[in-house]
Amino acid sequence: MKILKKSLAALALAASLASLCALVGCSEQTFTERTFASGEQAVQSVVVDVADRAVEVVASEDGQAHVAGFESEQEYYDITLEGGVLTVKLVQDKEWTDFIGTKPDAQYRALTIALPAGVASLTVATTNEDVRLEPLAFDAVSLSSNGGNLVFESLSAGESISLTAKNGNIEGTIAGGWDDFSIDCTVKKGESSLVSKEGGAKTLTVDCNNGDVRVQFMV
Repeated sequence: MKILKKSLAALALAASLASLCALVGCSEQTFTERTFASGEQAVQSVVVDVADRAVEVVASEDGQAHVAGFESEQEYYDITLEGGVLTVKLVQDKEWTDFIGTKPDAQYRALTIALPAGVASLTVATTNEDVRLEPLAFDAVSLSSNGGNLVFESLSAGESISLTAKNGNIEGTIAGGWDDFSIDCTVKKGESSLVSKEGGAKTLTVDCNNGDVRVQFMV
């Protein structure tokens, strides 16, 4: 009897949501490609602050910084380059009813950042998607995902690396040796290949909640 009541309640909820969508006009968005190039302007630091977007950072092939993604009238990017700081933010101009329904296709939820050599700092924050980096070098780098993984290869930093994940894993390789870093590692509900330690001219800060840390050093 309890199972039957739960089934009936679930059906009633589904019917209510369908009726609500019919009333408020839940419709799929139309996405178009958006690109940006820095041109002759120098890029010293990059700040990416998005939600529900998979972010991939790659090496630029022409010495410029590039941004490529898809946007709609309700979800679009605010991209600025001022004083050497490239900022990419996702703006969600939605009513509460617009959040009802399915997510956009994966291709529309992908953001690619191509960076030239010489960028001093990189900060990337997203939710519900992964952050992936090709082998790149910075003075300081900070990666964060709430609901996704952080994946990187031969990540190089002259000063500091900060990695934060919730409900996701942190995995990759860091250029340098174990002794090069002072490590502050906090892991909840997961396993870690790292432990906290003092010493080292550089700092590595790792915070992972409900996920595993699988990070190795490459000399």
